[in-house]
Amino acid sequence: MNIREAILEEHSKANATRIARYACSSPKRFKELMDCYLDPEYRIAQRAAWSVSWAARTKPNLVQPYIGVLVAALQRKDAHPAVIRNAVRVLEELDIPETYHADVLNACFGFIENIQTPAAIKAFSLTTLFNLSKVYPDILHELKLIIEERWDDETPAFRARGKKILKAIA
Repeated sequence: MNIREAILEEHSKANATRIARYACSSPKRFKELMDCYLDPEYRIAQRAAWSVSWAARTKPNLVQPYIGVLVAALQRKDAHPAVIRNAVRVLEELDIPETYHADVLNACFGFIENIQTPAAIKAFSLTTLFNLSKVYPDILHELKLIIEERWDDETPAFRARGKKILKAIA
């Protein structure tokens, strides 16, 4: 399978999971998927992002060498929201190396404070921040404050994640 061609065939859950399964069969194939994730053509990167997310859940060890790539994606202003959304989705489930903590903290706090950030990115950012609070308990106060301040203006996804986090903090 040529992953790039498969990505362009159709945009569906079935295709994304098929590509993810194929990519998980070897590090070389996973690299091919990550190359598509980094592609400057937004449609390729957008569709690859979904497969990266599926693959990372299936074989988290394959994504470990690419954590820096995922963290860098959080900073991209030219990226399709799917690229950022799936990067945060993957990061919320991994043990992030300390080298990247500051960048992830800054990006995730930036996402949850920005009213323009899509709901799913905010929800995954909340969980990522809560996970990092186990290493940096000082951020819990700021996280709690932001959740409470933004509560009335946020989406159900934000409030659902926020509610779980507030309950865990209490």
